[in-house]
Amino acid sequence: MKNAYVGAKTFPMEVRMKRIAVLTSGGDAPGMNAAVRAVVRYSIYNNIEVYGIQRGYKGLMEGDLFQMGVSSVGDIIQRGGTILKSARSLEFKTEEGQNDAINVLNVYKIDGLVVIGGDGSFRGAQKLSERGVPAIGIPGTIDNDLAYTDFTIGFDTAVNTALDAISKLRDTSSSHERVSIIEVMGRNCGDIALYAGLGGGAEAIIVPEVEYDIDEICKKLIESKQRGKTQSIIIVAEGAASAASIGEMISEKTGMETRTTILGHIQRGGSPSGSDRILASRMGAMAVECLMQGKKARVIGIKENRIFDMDIDEALDQKRVFDRDMHELSKILSI
Repeated sequence: MKNAYVGAKTFPMEVRMKRIAVLTSGGDAPGMNAAVRAVVRYSIYNNIEVYGIQRGYKGLMEGDLFQMGVSSVGDIIQRGGTILKSARSLEFKTEEGQNDAINVLNVYKIDGLVVIGGDGSFRGAQKLSERGVPAIGIPGTIDNDLAYTDFTIGFDTAVNTALDAISKLRDTSSSHERVSIIEVMGRNCGDIALYAGLGGGAEAIIVPEVEYDIDEICKKLIESKQRGKTQSIIIVAEGAASAASIGEMISEKTGMETRTTILGHIQRGGSPSGSDRILASRMGAMAVECLMQGKKARVIGIKENRIFDMDIDEALDQKRVFDRDMHELSKILSI
């Protein structure tokens, strides 16, 4: 049998899938458990053994694997977080760390690997693929910052978590006639802010992709107050500005009372939405199907409600395009 590389640190090529492994890596996202469940049960249905890797690439390097069965993933589809745990590993970025990971896969006779995570996790899968490991990536991140796919697992739940907070804060802001500034996650991607802001009727949405004018925002708040509006909501993406600084500027320029709320990691928790459970289930099954077809170095995505697979290099090279039309719509509807 041909090998990708010569020596102990190699991975066999062109083998029939008898045993696969699955891991979750990076920041957790609601729906990861649903994806793990789909990978495990779709594999077992097709007579493939499945091993769970605990704590991501760190656990892979350390050989922290266990065999999973149908009952291993019972009653987890509705649970947030990940039963496989997650961790970030700087060591895995080194050649030595990747060698350790490949050796573990060889020892356990793993024929293919499913990686559930964001762009950092995908780059790990990319490195393993270059070394001959058949690896398939499933996008699991609340940030929705992978350009090749319309949505990532966990994004919808994070938006709904933010919407719930907006509704509650609007109630108390109305009672005290305040401006609430709410900071949401997303790193350098403004999608959570955009979707939550539009869905929550925010007066302004501040995102990294669009330059904001604080004077224009203050003018809108003053005009709203003159019309008799007693409260306002401003949504700030963490990669664009800090809620505290925006609140201070609004108070200084308008004299209005402001309160800031940073939602933080609450957006990563909670039971996944129906949409995320369904998306994760479809993507998990597709990942196993790709391995069964002999594919490697692929990622799973969704476009116009169609699940597809794509070359991992091509996917990671794509540049995000922010939905400026939706952002403009939010401005129009907040007059």
